[in-house]
Parts: sequence; C-alpha cells; structure tokens
Amino acid sequence: MDVTVPLEILPADTEGAISIWLFKSGEAVVAGDVLAEIMNQKAATEFVAPASGRLTILVPAETPIVGGQLIARID
Repeated sequence: MDVTVPLEILPADTEGAISIWLFKSGEAVVAGDVLAEIMNQKAATEFVAPASGRLTILVPAETPIVGGQLIARID
C-alpha cells in the first residue's frame, strides 16, 4: 500500500516536513500505530499507519514534503 501525506494534515499547496519517523524501514507496523510526526507552518501532527505490514520509508525525516506526496509503503 502506498502511504501519502493526508491533505487534512498538509494541504497540497503547503510545504511541511516529517520531523521524525517513529519506526525504521523494514519494521512491522500495525494499522493505527503512530508512524511519524509531520510539521506544517503551525504545529506538529501525528501521522498513523493506514494499514498493517512492513514499512518502507521513501522520504527521510526533515525532507520538505507536500500534501498528497508518496512518503512510504506498507507491504
């Protein structure tokens, strides 16, 4: 499953960043686990796993991102 930045957290026309990943690539996650904190201009928001499986991180922490961007995969 592709994991993208929800537009509710970060609108497409707004830049933000993943401040920290709470899991490493290759680790198993369960739907509802907090995967990362996403920073926008106003605050940090917890981002939860939309599915269970093995996480592959595609965008490292502190890299600029926008809403809707592919940041990880869960297989």
